Amino acid sequence: MRKNVKLLRTIHIHLALVIIGLVFLAQITIAQKKITSPQEFFGFELGTDRKIARWDKIVDYFKVLEKETNKLKVINMGQSTMGHPFLLVIISSPENLANLDRLREVNARISNPRGIPDNEIKKLGIEGKAVICQSMSLHATEIGGTQMTPELTYDLVTRNDEETQRILNNVVFFLMPSFNPDGQIMVTDWYRKTVGTEFEGSSLPWLYHKYAGHDNNRDGDFINLAESVYAAKIMFRDWVPQAYIDHHQMGSYGARFYVPPYCEPIRPYADPLIWREHSWYGAHIAYKLEEAGKAGILNAAQYPGWGHFGWHWITPFHNIAGMLTESASTRLATPLFIHPEQLRGGSRQFPDYEAQSTFPNPWPGGWWRLRDIVEQKKISAWALLDLAARNKETVLWNAYLKAKRQTDRGAQGKPKAYVIPVAQHDSLTALKMVNTLLLSGIEIRQARKEFTVGGLTYPKGSYLISLAQPKMGLIRNLLGQTHYADNKWTRDKDGSPLRPYDLATHTMNEFMGVRVDPINEAVSGDFQTLTGQTRVSGKVTTGGSGFVLDGRLNESFKAVNLLFDKKISVQRIDNAVSGLCPGAFIVSGGPESVLKNVAEQTGVHFKALESKPREGTHKGKRRRVGMYQRYYGGNMDEGWTRLVLEKFSFPYTSLMDAEIKKGNLVKKYDVIILPSDSTGMITGDIPPDSRYGRRISEIPPEYRSGIGKEGVEALKAVVEKGGTLVTLGEACSFAIEKFELSVRDTVDDLSSTEFFCPGSTLKATFDNNHPLAYGMPSEGLVLFRSSMAFVITPGQHNEDYETVVRYIDSDILQSGWLIGEEHLSKKAAMVSAKHGKGQVVLIGFRTQHRCQTHGTFKLLFNTLIR
Repeated sequence: MRKNVKLLRTIHIHLALVIIGLVFLAQITIAQKKITSPQEFFGFELGTDRKIARWDKIVDYFKVLEKETNKLKVINMGQSTMGHPFLLVIISSPENLANLDRLREVNARISNPRGIPDNEIKKLGIEGKAVICQSMSLHATEIGGTQMTPELTYDLVTRNDEETQRILNNVVFFLMPSFNPDGQIMVTDWYRKTVGTEFEGSSLPWLYHKYAGHDNNRDGDFINLAESVYAAKIMFRDWVPQAYIDHHQMGSYGARFYVPPYCEPIRPYADPLIWREHSWYGAHIAYKLEEAGKAGILNAAQYPGWGHFGWHWITPFHNIAGMLTESASTRLATPLFIHPEQLRGGSRQFPDYEAQSTFPNPWPGGWWRLRDIVEQKKISAWALLDLAARNKETVLWNAYLKAKRQTDRGAQGKPKAYVIPVAQHDSLTALKMVNTLLLSGIEIRQARKEFTVGGLTYPKGSYLISLAQPKMGLIRNLLGQTHYADNKWTRDKDGSPLRPYDLATHTMNEFMGVRVDPINEAVSGDFQTLTGQTRVSGKVTTGGSGFVLDGRLNESFKAVNLLFDKKISVQRIDNAVSGLCPGAFIVSGGPESVLKNVAEQTGVHFKALESKPREGTHKGKRRRVGMYQRYYGGNMDEGWTRLVLEKFSFPYTSLMDAEIKKGNLVKKYDVIILPSDSTGMITGDIPPDSRYGRRISEIPPEYRSGIGKEGVEALKAVVEKGGTLVTLGEACSFAIEKFELSVRDTVDDLSSTEFFCPGSTLKATFDNNHPLAYGMPSEGLVLFRSSMAFVITPGQHNEDYETVVRYIDSDILQSGWLIGEEHLSKKAAMVSAKHGKGQVVLIGFRTQHRCQTHGTFKLLFNTLIR
């Protein structure tokens, strides 16, 4: 018996040795197998003048590499907005790739070390690998990053030197070769169409993202876009890298390459190690670029540490050293000659194009090519990997320190937590906010029972967000009242304020109209931690004379649109009666299966109506909507508005210049929307010294936009015959001028020292008895950004003008930065003006900004459903 056991053991050992040998031979075979170079695959060196590799071919190349080497893994995260593959390429040693599940577990414990002793973290730091993420060409006309990635990847999987092997052994590299596949294809196809013509190198006429255009780098907080969902999954939940670079391009006539760190000011609540890491990584990147003989490298200037909440600026608050590079641009793949006297400084902490400590080697001018950008990007991307590989255990230890210290700050500071009460003006929007925060990896707990804190009792179902967690800084910025820095870094020498890089606040709850209570003491109670997205299915309660839908819910408008799609009629309540608020929807009936399906989709309850009001209601009508869409690179506000309408199931038609000029619009449209835009961009009367005026000859004639005088008359005809013109933001100026409205913008032509309000939330009152403000609270917040405040000037028909939204009298600022509030005090923010048989609606603030300001969506929706 013992001999048999011994024999079996011997056989098992031999079999194991054979298997190990086969695996070893397989690895040698793979290693010795010829790996296709980018030049062989694409037929040219990437970065070659007038050549761009298209995304579909780049995808094919990564698939070829995956078959030829065991040092990378290609993951298709899903479809982009327009149906193209969004790739994640993981590059590391074969051993690391085979052990990804364990490395992910180690990384997760380091990133969220609550309850883990220091000595255990030290062991995890030895076992773990530095996780580094880099993304390319988020802005699709900034083509160099994506063009560089095949070369970077090829070098990593083919080089056998000590430096490369250290990177593969010590780093797990997450590469997003294109953050915007749709735009990459659009730009490539456009360039190929125009190359060799007089319009070679010209800008794409439309948005290079279906909805967002350049604003796809403003979606790291609300995560509205498909590509954002994938990036958030990779970086905010699944892995949380220690460092991240988003590779971009900038204007052509300054420094050749910006690298970290950022300059002043910095946004509060990040761990100090973040800012030190920026300097550390940035110095190594700059050093390697100088070592390679690259001139014109700038750091610690131009891009401030307080920016928008796109990807490289929001990641520091996830305890990721989120960074940015910016290459000087060519004309897509067409080289550009630059004279020395054309080079300039003039940006933050880079006053002149002269040598300084952060710009020691100015580029002298000459030809600038796409290949220059590809080489810069590759050196910088490699340098980040190199430094992390050389200091793997330090990188991981500091990741632990950032998480632990932020958790401690949250526990010791004030507020200690935020509570989102279950009772809200719009409970479904509050739930939407909770789900958005979960996408960012924020820990949220829900009360199983009511609890009391700070003298307030919160009911079961309320949400608690403790600040004693690693993402404390992110939570403070998203949910806490924010005041933008007002100091020497944010004002010019003459005292004029310097415009923030985008908005002055990104307070999510204020944008969404959700009540969030800061809590300054410890909270105890019975809570459960949310482990995934929370979904509410609406219920249909039968037994009445119909159903009522709450008009305060944004989702009720979606529900009504779905009912209209099924030919089910709806009424709206005009007067408060029997506990029903103005704007509530009444549904008399319909197939039960349809009602249940709509309730389930939207979360809206169809509550039984005891008895129908005999008066004070009107038949609801979904109006036929057209929205102006122009060229000249497209209009981001128009793109975001399309997304809002689609998310809430509003049908609409995009109106181009030709259709508007043709006239007779009233036969097809009840409402025309003009997204925020200047009068000149709408009409086509573009000043010669403006951005597009100077470059008009570079734009093919068929893409030179403007509705012209004919279009203005066509829009007037729509309104005069009973239609509605809705103007958003800056487009209100068009309506005031062309329709000769008795309205004046009180902040127009004021200097920045007299009035300044760059992307801030302001307090206002809403006339929720007015049909355009049905469903709104009586008081709330609006987002002011390049916005207007109105005074109705005296005239013969004052009665034709109604103020729907008005700024309060004092203490107007909630979050952001406001200079000169007296110019807003008691001024109108939204005005309705009768014109002929129709109506012009002026919404001076950003009612649907980037699909983020849910708290004011209804002001737009009410113009579309009456």
